[in-house]
Amino acid sequence: MASAGVRPGGRHLLCSRSLAEEIVRDAGIGRGELVVDVGAGTGLLTRALLDAGARVVAVEPDRRSAERLRRSCPGARVVEAPAQGVEWPDEPFRVVANLPFQAAAGICRALLGRPSLQLQSADLIVEWDLAAKRARLWPSTVAAVVWGAWYELSVVRRLPPELFVPRPSAAGGVLRAARRAVPLVDPGAAAAFERFVRLGFARGGRDLDAHAWARRFRLEPGRNVRSHP
Repeated sequence: MASAGVRPGGRHLLCSRSLAEEIVRDAGIGRGELVVDVGAGTGLLTRALLDAGARVVAVEPDRRSAERLRRSCPGARVVEAPAQGVEWPDEPFRVVANLPFQAAAGICRALLGRPSLQLQSADLIVEWDLAAKRARLWPSTVAAVVWGAWYELSVVRRLPPELFVPRPSAAGGVLRAARRAVPLVDPGAAAAFERFVRLGFARGGRDLDAHAWARRFRLEPGRNVRSHP
C-alpha cells in the first residue's frame, strides 16, 4: 500500500483488493484482451487485470511507484508517463482505470472524444458528479452528446469516500463507455459534429436547421444520443 498523505494531482487510491477484483469482473475483461490501466498507482487494478488473463499496459507517472509496479506486477508492461499524455494503442483495446480526480475530465476527453481510437470499452473511476453528469439519460453537456454518438455511457457503481486513500471529499463512481456496434454519427465527421453540438449549446438550439444537420450526419431528426442504433 502506498504511503498515506495527499497524492499529487488529486489521486485517491483504491484501498481494497477485493473491490479492484469486482471492478475488473464488472468490466467483463476477457483472456488475452489488451487493457490499459491509467494511473496504476499501487497496482490493485493491474494485478486484478493480470489475474483475469489480460495483456496489461500500466501507466504510472510516479517513478518510485512505477518501479514498485515492475516488481509486483511483472506480467504488465509499465509505462512511466503522465496520465494526461497517454499514447493509446493502435489496436483494439479496453481501459480499466482509477483516474486522478483532478485530471479525469481531460483524460476522458482525450479518450472518448476520438472515435478513431480502437477503444472497445472503458470503465473509469472518476468523481461521482462527473460520472452522473456524463451518463444522464438526457445529456446536459457538449461532451456527453458528442461521446454518446459513439459510446453508450452508464454508471456501473457508486464508490463511497472511505474506499479510497487518502479519503476524497466526495464519492467516486465507475463511468462505463461501451462502444456502439453502429455509431450514431460517422466517425469521419467527428470534428464537424462537435462544432455543430457546441453551436447548438451556445445558441440554445435557436436558428439551427435541425433537418439539414440531421441529413449531413445521417441522423433521424430528434433522435436521442441515448437511443440504440
